[in-house]
Amino acid sequence: MPGELMWLAVALFASLGLVIVLGASSTARYELERTSASSRRDAVPGDPRSVPTGPTSGPQLPAASRSTSGQQGPGQATSAHRPAAQASPSPAPVATHPAGRLTALAPMATGWWLVDGPGAPLAGPFDDAIDADWAAFSLALPETARAVYGAQREDGSVLRRQSPQERAWLDELGRQLDRLPEEWTALIEDEDALTTLAVDVTAALLEAGLPLHDCDDSDGAPRSGGACLTPHLESGGLVVTWRQHDRMSVEQVRGAEAGDAVQYSMTVAVANVLTQLGFVVEPYGTTGGYLVTPGGC
Repeated sequence: MPGELMWLAVALFASLGLVIVLGASSTARYELERTSASSRRDAVPGDPRSVPTGPTSGPQLPAASRSTSGQQGPGQATSAHRPAAQASPSPAPVATHPAGRLTALAPMATGWWLVDGPGAPLAGPFDDAIDADWAAFSLALPETARAVYGAQREDGSVLRRQSPQERAWLDELGRQLDRLPEEWTALIEDEDALTTLAVDVTAALLEAGLPLHDCDDSDGAPRSGGACLTPHLESGGLVVTWRQHDRMSVEQVRGAEAGDAVQYSMTVAVANVLTQLGFVVEPYGTTGGYLVTPGGC
C-alpha cells in the first residue's frame, strides 16, 4: 500500500512538471512573436522612428538655403517637400451671372444662349434650344429671358446668327416653293404681297405636315399629290385645293367616286388647317376650292 501511494505521488509530480515546462515554452514563444511584430511596425515607411538620424550622402543645400530653411517654422519646412502640383495656383474663377453660370470659352463661341436684352448673355452656350429652355427653367431666370442662336463677341455680347435648324427649314421650304405651277413665275417678287402670302401658306401647310403638289410633270414620274395653290389676282389671294396621288386621281385604282370623295375631304381639311392658323378662308366657286387671303396670322 505505501508503495502504491509513492508511485501515485511520483506520477502527480511528473505531470505537474510537464505542465510547467509547456507553459514556460508557450510564454517564451508568445514574447518572441510580440517582439517581432513590434519591430516590423517600427520599420513601416513614413514612421519618424524608422528614419535614420545619421548624416546622409545626398547633395547638401547651399549655406544660404540652409540658413534660410533653418529659420522657418515647422509648418513652413513641411511645405518645402510638398509636390509641385499642390503648389500650383488655382484656376481663375469662371464668369458668373446672378441667375446662372457662363461657360468659360474663347471669344466667338457659337451656340444657343439665354439673353435678356443687350449685353452679356445670362447663360450658355447650349447645344440646342431645348437645352437652353430647360436651363432657363432650372435656373429660375426671368420670364423675359429667351433662347437665341449666335456667336459671342469679345465684349461678351451675342451676335445673332441663323441656326442650323433654321437653315434646314428654309432649304425644305424652298424645295416646296419650287413645286408651284409656272403661272407663279411671273408673279413672284420679293416685296409682292401675293408672293408673301404664297410663302406663308406653304410654310403653314408644311409645318402641319401637308406638302404642296408637284405640278412639274416633265420627267413623267408619278406625282405623290398635295395642296395646289392658284393665284387669284382680283382678291389678292390664292385658291387652294387638294390633289391626290396620280394612282388615285389619274389611274383611279379605287374608282372615280372614291377619288372625288378623298379630294373633297382633303380640300376641306386643308381649309380648316389654314383657318386654325389665322388665314381668312372662304369657299370659292363650284369646284370645291377655297379662297385664302391674309389674316391676322
